[in-house]
Amino acid sequence: MKPARFDFVRAESVGQAIEALAQAGSDAKVLAGGQSLLPMMNFRLVKPSVLVDINQICGLDAVSEEGTKLSLGALVRHRVTAEHSLIARRVPVLHQAMKHVAHLTVRNRGTFCGSLCHADPSAEIPMLTLLLDGVLNVVSRRGSRSLPAKDFFLRALVTALAPDELVKGVELTIPDPDAGWGFEEFARRHGDYALGGVAVILSRRAGRVEHARMAVMGVSETPLRVYAVEESLNGRPFSDASVDDAVEILRGSVTPMSDMNASAEYRRHLVGALARRALAAAWSRAKESVL
Repeated sequence: MKPARFDFVRAESVGQAIEALAQAGSDAKVLAGGQSLLPMMNFRLVKPSVLVDINQICGLDAVSEEGTKLSLGALVRHRVTAEHSLIARRVPVLHQAMKHVAHLTVRNRGTFCGSLCHADPSAEIPMLTLLLDGVLNVVSRRGSRSLPAKDFFLRALVTALAPDELVKGVELTIPDPDAGWGFEEFARRHGDYALGGVAVILSRRAGRVEHARMAVMGVSETPLRVYAVEESLNGRPFSDASVDDAVEILRGSVTPMSDMNASAEYRRHLVGALARRALAAAWSRAKESVL
């Protein structure tokens, strides 16, 4: 199939991009990697009247570290995120997760921020952004704002981004270097969307869990940060009993749907099994804190 007719704007600056978005109203789409947008246009699931290409804008492909924050611009490709030495060293859970994102051709063009804006509840990047307390840097003709990831995902494929807004980049919180991490997902084929996935970060002190974080994907209309599980783990010794309690709380916190790939009950069982593995891996990687 072919997309419906549209006008094309090749923006050479952020200002030009947001002006084009403002003039188009609710009828424009931003083109960065296009790995989700273009197939949807071909199937006419979306029919933008204007496509605003931001690939010529300088400076949006940077990866940088400032204090406890890791910044990724709107044109940082999946391939760069997967291979960047700074990310591998400072945010290993993200480095590991990127190995599961799509396939080579998609990783060469797809972008980190594009995945956030697409907001597929079974995608790794939205889940990891929640886990890492991500904040999206958003601009429009009306000004700029910082949009926390926890407020960004509204439902499947729907975000809090206004039609005239452009995501310039995202900031992720870098975990403590002594923290342990775990990432587990299950997909029928490598690179396919997962039936379920779990990411965990935690610290340990005197045999007890501290600063636990858990996010899950594929088991709700949006990726989820499971705060109830985090609260159940923090301050407790890491044991079979604490993990059992965490898994029970997790399974009661998710609302998976049944589809052609798996039933809701299967996904609920799956996410609990993945959480056990991720928690065990995170605990084994965590270094004992002396503070």
